Amino acid sequence: MRAIILAAGIGSRLGNPRPKPLTKLSTGEMIMGRQVEYLKQVVSVDDIFVVIGFKKDLIMEEFSELTYVFNNVYDRTNTSKSLLKAMRKVRADDVIWLNGDVVFDPEVLARVVASKTSCMAVNTSSVAEEEVKYTLSTDGSINEVSKTVQNALGESVGINKIISSDVPLFIEMLERCDDNDYFERGIEFAINAGLKIYPVDVSDVLCIEVDFTEDLEKANNELGEA
Repeated sequence: MRAIILAAGIGSRLGNPRPKPLTKLSTGEMIMGRQVEYLKQVVSVDDIFVVIGFKKDLIMEEFSELTYVFNNVYDRTNTSKSLLKAMRKVRADDVIWLNGDVVFDPEVLARVVASKTSCMAVNTSSVAEEEVKYTLSTDGSINEVSKTVQNALGESVGINKIISSDVPLFIEMLERCDDNDYFERGIEFAINAGLKIYPVDVSDVLCIEVDFTEDLEKANNELGEA
């Protein structure tokens, strides 16, 4: 199994001059530092790939032991293209990937790893308008996934897994995405082409994507002090 952290974006909504994955939490950890520590419990450190772009040297200096993939057009592309660059490097394996701004409990990773299928960690207790949402097919697999889904059952939380047998199709569908597309567009293309990806409910444990200052405050409130 390999792991990919998507950390190329500017993250302007948080208003931080540094890359968002380097944001300090109330525990004293950086968001990405916490992610790396938990990922090292399920994959080798040599199997953690980070897609970088904005102020890339700052991330590389903090985490020199990781493997890096550079998105040289990070300012003109979205997560579908960052993920595509990394997936081309790890195409033979099961892959866990996550956005570099997700603060989560290690139980989230445990549940994703335990799934025998391609899967998406979801929160069924919240369906905010600006978040990526989903619906299900009758067999329990995800049917639609985007920010515009109607009658959604919950939200994607930015942590996902693709099993090795599904990787070639997923890479092909990421290639079809436009530059501005989030990676969920690639998932949607793949579903339409026959991919089965199932939700993993993590509503009962900490898993917050830090887009805005309020998200960071919420995460810190749940984490408490160091």
